[in-house]
Amino acid sequence: MTKLTNRNEPLVTHIYTADPSAHVFEGKLYIYPSHDLDHVKESNDNGDQYDMEDYHVLSMDGPDSACVDHGQALHVKDVPWASKQMWAPDAAFKNDTYYLFFPARDHDDIFRIGVATSPSPAGPFEPQPEYIPGSFSIDPAVFVDEDDRAYMYFGGLWGGQLEKWQTDAYVAEPAEIEPDQPALGPRVAELSEDMLTFRERPVEIAIVDEQGNALLAGDEERRYFEGPWMHKYKGKYYLSYSTGTTHKIVYAIGDNPQGPFVFQGTILTPVLGWTTHHSIVQFGDKWYLFYHDSSLSGGADNKRSVKFTELEYNEDGTIRTIEPYEG
Repeated sequence: MTKLTNRNEPLVTHIYTADPSAHVFEGKLYIYPSHDLDHVKESNDNGDQYDMEDYHVLSMDGPDSACVDHGQALHVKDVPWASKQMWAPDAAFKNDTYYLFFPARDHDDIFRIGVATSPSPAGPFEPQPEYIPGSFSIDPAVFVDEDDRAYMYFGGLWGGQLEKWQTDAYVAEPAEIEPDQPALGPRVAELSEDMLTFRERPVEIAIVDEQGNALLAGDEERRYFEGPWMHKYKGKYYLSYSTGTTHKIVYAIGDNPQGPFVFQGTILTPVLGWTTHHSIVQFGDKWYLFYHDSSLSGGADNKRSVKFTELEYNEDGTIRTIEPYEG
Protein backbone atom coordinates (compact mmCIF):
# COMPACT_ATOMS: atom_id res chain seq x y z
CA MET A 1 0.00 0.00 0.00
CA THR A 2 1.04 3.60 -0.65
CA LYS A 3 -0.37 6.37 1.57
CA LEU A 4 -0.74 9.65 -0.31
CA THR A 5 0.18 12.94 1.38
CA ASN A 6 0.02 15.30 -1.60
CA ARG A 7 -0.91 15.27 -5.25
CA ASN A 8 2.68 15.11 -6.49
CA GLU A 9 3.26 11.63 -5.10
CA PRO A 10 2.80 8.53 -7.27
CA LEU A 11 -0.06 6.25 -6.33
CA VAL A 12 2.39 3.33 -6.14
CA THR A 13 6.18 3.18 -6.25
CA HIS A 14 6.93 -0.56 -6.43
CA ILE A 15 6.07 -0.64 -10.15
CA TYR A 16 5.89 1.98 -12.89
CA THR A 17 2.38 2.85 -14.03
CA ALA A 18 0.95 5.13 -16.72
CA ASP A 19 -2.20 6.03 -18.67
CA PRO A 20 -4.63 5.83 -15.72
CA SER A 21 -8.32 5.20 -16.38
CA ALA A 22 -10.17 5.89 -13.13
CA HIS A 23 -13.72 4.80 -12.26
CA VAL A 24 -15.93 4.50 -9.22
CA PHE A 25 -17.03 0.88 -8.85
CA GLU A 26 -18.69 -0.58 -5.75
CA GLY A 27 -18.16 2.69 -3.87
CA LYS A 28 -14.38 2.73 -4.37
CA LEU A 29 -11.94 4.31 -6.81
CA TYR A 30 -10.50 1.77 -9.24
CA ILE A 31 -7.63 2.77 -11.51
CA TYR A 32 -6.69 0.83 -14.64
CA PRO A 33 -3.20 1.89 -15.76
CA SER A 34 -0.69 0.48 -18.18
CA HIS A 35 2.38 -1.12 -16.57
CA ASP A 36 5.77 0.20 -17.67
CA LEU A 37 8.61 -2.29 -17.41
CA ASP A 38 11.71 -1.30 -15.45
CA HIS A 39 14.34 -1.51 -18.14
CA VAL A 40 16.29 0.78 -20.43
CA LYS A 41 14.86 1.26 -23.92
CA GLU A 42 15.81 3.79 -26.59
CA SER A 43 12.93 6.15 -27.38
CA ASN A 44 11.59 6.68 -30.91
CA ASP A 45 8.52 8.17 -32.58
CA ASN A 46 7.07 4.71 -33.15
CA GLY A 47 6.78 4.15 -29.40
CA ASP A 48 8.90 0.98 -29.33
CA GLN A 49 10.12 1.94 -25.84
CA TYR A 50 6.61 1.33 -24.50
CA ASP A 51 6.74 -2.46 -24.55
CA MET A 52 4.34 -3.23 -21.72
CA GLU A 53 3.22 -6.83 -21.24
CA ASP A 54 0.46 -6.84 -18.63
CA TYR A 55 -2.02 -4.88 -16.55
CA HIS A 56 -2.38 -4.36 -12.82
CA VAL A 57 -5.52 -2.93 -11.19
CA LEU A 58 -5.19 -0.33 -8.43
CA SER A 59 -7.87 0.78 -5.97
CA MET A 60 -8.48 3.27 -3.17
CA ASP A 61 -11.34 3.48 -0.70
CA GLY A 62 -11.28 7.21 -1.37
CA PRO A 63 -8.95 10.06 -2.37
CA ASP A 64 -7.37 10.16 1.10
CA SER A 65 -6.90 6.39 1.39
CA ALA A 66 -4.00 4.08 0.72
CA CYS A 67 -3.65 2.69 -2.79
CA VAL A 68 -3.79 -1.10 -3.21
CA ASP A 69 -2.25 -3.04 -6.10
CA HIS A 70 -4.48 -6.05 -6.80
CA GLY A 71 -1.76 -7.72 -8.84
CA GLN A 72 -1.65 -8.88 -12.42
CA ALA A 73 -5.10 -8.75 -14.02
CA LEU A 74 -4.19 -9.74 -17.60
CA HIS A 75 -1.00 -10.68 -19.48
CA VAL A 76 -0.32 -10.53 -23.21
CA LYS A 77 0.55 -14.24 -23.24
CA ASP A 78 -3.08 -14.99 -22.33
CA VAL A 79 -4.48 -13.06 -25.31
CA PRO A 80 -4.44 -15.31 -28.42
CA TRP A 81 -4.55 -12.55 -31.01
CA ALA A 82 -2.03 -10.20 -29.35
CA SER A 83 1.75 -10.19 -29.81
CA LYS A 84 3.07 -7.23 -27.75
CA GLN A 85 2.62 -3.70 -26.41
CA MET A 86 -0.32 -3.72 -24.01
CA TRP A 87 -0.83 0.04 -24.04
CA ALA A 88 -3.39 2.28 -22.29
CA PRO A 89 -6.54 0.38 -21.19
CA ASP A 90 -9.95 1.34 -19.87
CA ALA A 91 -12.74 -0.40 -17.97
CA ALA A 92 -16.53 -0.28 -17.82
CA PHE A 93 -19.38 -1.92 -15.94
CA LYS A 94 -22.56 -3.17 -17.57
CA ASN A 95 -24.63 -6.37 -17.63
CA ASP A 96 -23.38 -7.19 -14.10
CA THR A 97 -19.93 -7.60 -15.68
CA TYR A 98 -16.69 -5.65 -15.60
CA TYR A 99 -15.06 -5.12 -18.98
CA LEU A 100 -11.39 -4.32 -19.60
CA PHE A 101 -10.70 -2.77 -23.01
CA PHE A 102 -7.11 -2.73 -24.19
CA PRO A 103 -4.95 -2.16 -27.29
CA ALA A 104 -2.15 -4.43 -28.44
CA ARG A 105 -0.36 -5.26 -31.66
CA ASP A 106 -1.69 -8.32 -33.43
CA HIS A 107 0.58 -10.88 -35.10
CA ASP A 108 0.74 -8.65 -38.21
CA ASP A 109 2.06 -5.76 -36.07
CA ILE A 110 -1.22 -3.83 -36.39
CA PHE A 111 -2.77 -2.30 -33.30
CA ARG A 112 -6.21 -3.70 -32.48
CA ILE A 113 -8.48 -3.35 -29.46
CA GLY A 114 -9.48 -6.31 -27.34
CA VAL A 115 -11.86 -6.85 -24.46
CA ALA A 116 -11.68 -9.05 -21.37
CA THR A 117 -14.30 -9.68 -18.68
CA SER A 118 -14.47 -10.32 -14.95
CA PRO A 119 -17.08 -10.55 -12.18
CA SER A 120 -14.82 -8.30 -10.07
CA PRO A 121 -13.51 -4.78 -10.77
CA ALA A 122 -10.09 -5.96 -9.51
CA GLY A 123 -9.91 -8.83 -12.00
CA PRO A 124 -8.38 -11.10 -13.07
CA PHE A 125 -9.88 -10.63 -16.54
CA GLU A 126 -10.62 -13.33 -19.10
CA PRO A 127 -9.88 -12.14 -22.66
CA GLN A 128 -12.05 -12.78 -25.67
CA PRO A 129 -10.26 -15.00 -28.21
CA GLU A 130 -10.37 -12.33 -30.94
CA TYR A 131 -10.04 -8.55 -31.01
CA ILE A 132 -13.15 -6.43 -31.55
CA PRO A 133 -14.01 -6.71 -35.26
CA GLY A 134 -13.31 -3.46 -37.07
CA SER A 135 -11.11 -2.11 -34.27
CA PHE A 136 -7.78 -0.40 -34.83
CA SER A 137 -5.29 2.04 -33.29
CA ILE A 138 -4.94 2.63 -29.52
CA ASP A 139 -6.25 4.26 -26.32
CA PRO A 140 -9.79 2.92 -25.93
CA ALA A 141 -11.97 4.91 -23.52
CA VAL A 142 -15.49 3.65 -22.88
CA PHE A 143 -18.29 5.90 -21.70
CA VAL A 144 -21.63 4.49 -20.52
CA ASP A 145 -24.24 7.24 -20.75
CA GLU A 146 -27.24 7.76 -18.51
CA ASP A 147 -29.45 5.95 -21.04
CA ASP A 148 -27.17 2.90 -20.71
CA ARG A 149 -25.78 3.28 -24.24
CA ALA A 150 -22.03 2.72 -24.34
CA TYR A 151 -19.50 4.39 -26.64
CA MET A 152 -15.84 3.69 -27.28
CA TYR A 153 -13.48 6.55 -28.11
CA PHE A 154 -10.03 5.66 -29.44
CA GLY A 155 -7.10 6.56 -31.68
CA GLY A 156 -3.54 7.83 -31.52
CA LEU A 157 -1.12 9.35 -34.02
CA TRP A 158 2.40 8.16 -34.87
CA GLY A 159 3.01 4.83 -33.10
CA GLY A 160 -0.74 4.58 -32.54
CA GLN A 161 -1.16 4.16 -36.30
CA LEU A 162 -4.22 6.41 -36.68
CA GLU A 163 -2.78 8.03 -39.82
CA LYS A 164 -2.75 4.59 -41.43
CA TRP A 165 -6.57 4.36 -41.16
CA GLN A 166 -7.67 7.44 -43.13
CA THR A 167 -9.65 5.09 -45.36
CA ASP A 168 -11.54 1.95 -44.37
CA ALA A 169 -8.36 -0.08 -44.85
CA TYR A 170 -4.90 -0.16 -43.27
CA VAL A 171 -2.29 1.69 -45.36
CA ALA A 172 1.28 1.06 -44.27
CA GLU A 173 2.68 4.26 -45.84
CA PRO A 174 -0.10 6.87 -45.86
CA ALA A 175 0.10 10.29 -47.45
CA GLU A 176 1.29 12.98 -45.06
CA ILE A 177 -1.33 15.40 -43.79
CA GLU A 178 -0.23 18.97 -44.48
CA PRO A 179 -0.27 21.50 -41.61
CA ASP A 180 -3.03 23.57 -43.27
CA GLN A 181 -5.33 20.56 -43.64
CA PRO A 182 -7.91 19.44 -41.04
CA ALA A 183 -6.35 17.40 -38.25
CA LEU A 184 -7.29 13.79 -37.77
CA GLY A 185 -9.85 13.34 -35.02
CA PRO A 186 -10.34 10.43 -32.64
CA ARG A 187 -12.82 7.73 -33.56
CA VAL A 188 -16.04 6.78 -31.79
CA ALA A 189 -18.32 3.77 -32.11
CA GLU A 190 -21.34 2.72 -30.11
CA LEU A 191 -20.85 -0.68 -28.50
CA SER A 192 -23.27 -3.56 -28.76
CA GLU A 193 -25.44 -4.48 -25.79
CA ASP A 194 -22.99 -7.22 -24.73
CA MET A 195 -20.06 -4.72 -24.98
CA LEU A 196 -18.03 -7.14 -27.12
CA THR A 197 -18.49 -5.66 -30.60
CA PHE A 198 -19.17 -2.36 -32.33
CA ARG A 199 -22.82 -1.67 -33.10
CA GLU A 200 -21.66 0.43 -36.03
CA ARG A 201 -18.55 1.31 -37.98
CA PRO A 202 -16.31 3.77 -36.10
CA VAL A 203 -16.57 7.36 -37.30
CA GLU A 204 -14.25 10.33 -36.96
CA ILE A 205 -15.12 12.93 -34.33
CA ALA A 206 -15.17 16.59 -35.36
CA ILE A 207 -13.29 18.98 -33.05
CA VAL A 208 -13.84 22.59 -34.08
CA ASP A 209 -13.05 26.11 -32.92
CA GLU A 210 -15.66 28.61 -31.71
CA GLN A 211 -16.45 29.58 -35.29
CA GLY A 212 -17.11 25.96 -36.26
CA ASN A 213 -13.89 25.54 -38.24
CA ALA A 214 -12.02 22.25 -38.02
CA LEU A 215 -8.78 22.35 -36.04
CA LEU A 216 -5.81 22.05 -38.40
CA ALA A 217 -3.02 19.49 -38.35
CA GLY A 218 -0.45 22.23 -37.78
CA ASP A 219 -2.29 23.55 -34.72
CA GLU A 220 -0.34 21.42 -32.26
CA GLU A 221 -1.52 23.45 -29.26
CA ARG A 222 -5.11 22.27 -29.82
CA ARG A 223 -5.34 19.41 -32.30
CA TYR A 224 -5.94 15.82 -31.23
CA PHE A 225 -2.98 13.48 -30.80
CA GLU A 226 -4.02 10.60 -28.50
CA GLY A 227 -5.57 9.61 -25.17
CA PRO A 228 -9.29 10.50 -25.50
CA TRP A 229 -11.53 10.59 -22.44
CA MET A 230 -15.23 11.30 -22.16
CA HIS A 231 -17.13 12.54 -19.13
CA LYS A 232 -20.42 14.33 -18.60
CA TYR A 233 -20.98 17.43 -16.45
CA LYS A 234 -24.31 19.26 -16.07
CA GLY A 235 -25.71 17.68 -19.22
CA LYS A 236 -22.73 18.51 -21.45
CA TYR A 237 -20.25 16.04 -22.94
CA TYR A 238 -16.56 16.76 -22.35
CA LEU A 239 -14.03 15.22 -24.73
CA SER A 240 -10.51 15.60 -23.34
CA TYR A 241 -7.27 14.42 -24.91
CA SER A 242 -3.51 14.80 -25.24
CA THR A 243 -1.94 17.17 -27.76
CA GLY A 244 1.15 14.93 -27.91
CA THR A 245 3.91 17.12 -29.30
CA THR A 246 3.00 20.10 -27.11
CA HIS A 247 2.41 17.85 -24.09
CA LYS A 248 -0.89 19.24 -22.82
CA ILE A 249 -4.23 17.78 -21.80
CA VAL A 250 -6.96 19.86 -23.43
CA TYR A 251 -10.72 19.59 -23.85
CA ALA A 252 -13.73 20.36 -26.00
CA ILE A 253 -17.44 20.40 -25.15
CA GLY A 254 -20.46 19.12 -27.09
CA ASP A 255 -24.16 18.34 -26.81
CA ASN A 256 -23.90 14.82 -28.22
CA PRO A 257 -21.58 11.96 -27.18
CA GLN A 258 -20.51 11.56 -30.82
CA GLY A 259 -19.81 15.25 -31.38
CA PRO A 260 -19.12 17.71 -32.77
CA PHE A 261 -17.07 19.21 -29.94
CA VAL A 262 -16.03 22.84 -29.59
CA PHE A 263 -12.49 23.38 -28.30
CA GLN A 264 -12.31 25.11 -24.89
CA GLY A 265 -8.80 25.14 -23.47
CA THR A 266 -6.14 23.43 -21.38
CA ILE A 267 -6.79 21.16 -18.41
CA LEU A 268 -3.20 20.15 -17.56
CA THR A 269 0.01 21.89 -18.55
CA PRO A 270 3.04 19.74 -19.50
CA VAL A 271 4.44 17.22 -17.03
CA LEU A 272 7.91 15.69 -16.82
CA GLY A 273 8.26 13.11 -19.60
CA TRP A 274 7.16 13.06 -23.24
CA THR A 275 3.71 11.52 -22.94
CA THR A 276 0.70 12.80 -21.07
CA HIS A 277 -2.45 10.73 -20.56
CA HIS A 278 -5.36 11.14 -18.18
CA SER A 279 -8.86 10.39 -16.96
CA ILE A 280 -11.50 12.42 -15.12
CA VAL A 281 -13.82 10.97 -12.48
CA GLN A 282 -16.27 12.17 -9.85
CA PHE A 283 -16.04 10.74 -6.33
CA GLY A 284 -18.55 12.09 -3.85
CA ASP A 285 -19.08 15.77 -4.55
CA LYS A 286 -15.62 16.36 -6.02
CA TRP A 287 -13.97 15.72 -9.37
CA TYR A 288 -10.46 14.37 -9.88
CA LEU A 289 -7.92 14.31 -12.67
CA PHE A 290 -5.73 11.20 -12.87
CA TYR A 291 -2.55 11.54 -14.93
CA HIS A 292 1.07 10.38 -15.07
CA ASP A 293 4.55 11.81 -15.21
CA SER A 294 8.13 10.50 -15.18
CA SER A 295 9.28 12.05 -11.91
CA LEU A 296 9.77 8.73 -10.07
CA SER A 297 12.23 7.52 -12.72
CA GLY A 298 13.99 10.86 -13.10
CA GLY A 299 12.46 11.59 -16.49
CA ALA A 300 12.61 8.27 -18.36
CA ASP A 301 10.01 8.30 -21.16
CA ASN A 302 9.08 4.66 -20.65
CA LYS A 303 9.04 4.58 -16.84
CA ARG A 304 6.10 6.66 -15.66
CA SER A 305 3.99 6.91 -12.52
CA VAL A 306 0.31 7.61 -11.98
CA LYS A 307 -0.78 10.61 -9.87
CA PHE A 308 -4.01 12.52 -9.29
CA THR A 309 -5.29 15.91 -8.22
CA GLU A 310 -8.61 17.66 -7.70
CA LEU A 311 -10.25 19.14 -10.79
CA GLU A 312 -12.45 22.24 -10.53
CA TYR A 313 -15.03 23.87 -12.81
CA ASN A 314 -15.84 27.53 -13.27
CA GLU A 315 -19.45 28.75 -13.06
CA ASP A 316 -19.79 28.61 -16.86
CA GLY A 317 -18.77 24.94 -16.97
CA THR A 318 -15.22 25.50 -18.19
CA ILE A 319 -12.41 23.69 -16.39
CA ARG A 320 -9.75 25.49 -14.40
CA THR A 321 -6.26 24.85 -15.77
CA ILE A 322 -4.06 22.72 -13.50
CA GLU A 323 -0.36 23.45 -13.06
CA PRO A 324 0.90 20.05 -11.86
CA TYR A 325 3.92 21.26 -9.87
CA GLU A 326 2.42 24.33 -8.20
CA GLY A 327 0.68 24.49 -4.83
